[in-house]
Amino acid sequence: QHSTPFRPRLATFVLQDLPQVMPEIIQKALRHRTVYQAHLPGAGVFQCSITGLGFKVKSAVTITYRYTTWSTHLSKAHEEMWVPAGPLFDIKVQPGVVQKIYLPHFICLAEDVDTSQCFIAHFKSGAMMLERPTRVVAFSAVLRNPSFSLLGVLWRKLCSALHSFPVHSLVLIYQQLRAADTTFHLYLIPDDNSLKQAVENQEKDWNSRLIPKPPPFSPLFFGCIYQLTSTDLVVITPSSRLPFCYKSPKKQQVFVEIYIKNMAEEIGLLMTHRSDNTEVWRALLRSGRNSSTVMEAQSLLGGAFLKQHKAKLCSRMRPLAILPHLRTANVINSDEEEELRGQSMSVTRNLILLDLIEKKGLEAQQQFYQILRLKDPFFVADLEN
Repeated sequence: QHSTPFRPRLATFVLQDLPQVMPEIIQKALRHRTVYQAHLPGAGVFQCSITGLGFKVKSAVTITYRYTTWSTHLSKAHEEMWVPAGPLFDIKVQPGVVQKIYLPHFICLAEDVDTSQCFIAHFKSGAMMLERPTRVVAFSAVLRNPSFSLLGVLWRKLCSALHSFPVHSLVLIYQQLRAADTTFHLYLIPDDNSLKQAVENQEKDWNSRLIPKPPPFSPLFFGCIYQLTSTDLVVITPSSRLPFCYKSPKKQQVFVEIYIKNMAEEIGLLMTHRSDNTEVWRALLRSGRNSSTVMEAQSLLGGAFLKQHKAKLCSRMRPLAILPHLRTANVINSDEEEELRGQSMSVTRNLILLDLIEKKGLEAQQQFYQILRLKDPFFVADLEN
């Protein structure tokens, strides 16, 4: 089952071709209590560029929403029967305006999964009610004429099933900047933005930086164990075995620590399914830019791009689409992101952002270049041509 050929992931969210809305972040006082507010300008279908939550509305409306945690609301009896298949949202909106809601999920549909076990949960007055989605598509479960409370996607556990449903997942690697020698934290989590945000918050407290890596190239399964190995001598603690499971964002996410006393120019990491040794992920860890000609050349490329095209970047770039990705990659911090969002003029916002990135050096300029290429490839191609 795990070695079945798998079609590549098509997009980050199912609604990628629909208008993206950058929500206003109106509260950051408590961890896991960030509140988003999307101002939708009129009738149409829109998607939050941060959470992936989508709405079809019949008129202009403001929608307020935040992540909340399944563990707070699922009873022990529920946990025996159901497993989360996406984030849980607390949504507030004027009644009767939203015609459809698109709730993010991490179920992999490329293997012709039977979606009859997929449900949308509502929590009202402490009680859970279940509703079948109108349809389930890649990365979203669609519900027509929703009523709003706490909403999220669940999957029914089947006692007869050998494995759970196939899951899109992420491998997150953070380098501890204050640790002796070279120390990395590696996480294996479902592709759930609420969990990714929890890991980011956890690692910020430890002064770590994200090392972007691609996701696994085949679906993973809850309850299975994956083995992490290396091409060089490294110490992996507490174990090289990674159990794949859903863990509440309120709890510390599970990770393994990779300790490298003498960092070579390049170290390979490989993840396999422990039961049949099927390869599910591989990546390279490289030493800092000063010790790698390739990394240095890439950094210079990013710097040259910014310098050559700065005027057109100022006038034509859409910065709101990339700010959260720059923050995730630690190119900018939360305070800088808020300051940039506070600028009413797009050209002014672009100029401040580009000046900021220039001051942060070649590595920041290269990360900016790569993120812009990923999020707005046609714009970058137009400039480079």
